[in-house]
Amino acid sequence: MIKKSLKYNEAIEELNAILADLESERIDVDEISIKVKRAIELIKVCRGKIENTELEVRKIVKEFDKDLEKGEARQEG
Repeated sequence: MIKKSLKYNEAIEELNAILADLESERIDVDEISIKVKRAIELIKVCRGKIENTELEVRKIVKEFDKDLEKGEARQEG
């Protein structure tokens, strides 16, 4: 289970560790499916954080554009 407070960088670090384990010969065959499932969970967390950040940035830019348009309208008036 993924912690809700897991930060993006923490998830990426864990993904990199899982990838290193999978690429090495030191991982036990019985652990492979567990590692892959965890990697998928982490990828979902990262994807969600990227999508949320993108939405937030778009909202901020939209608000900035509105404020800019209002300022330009005031200067013209």
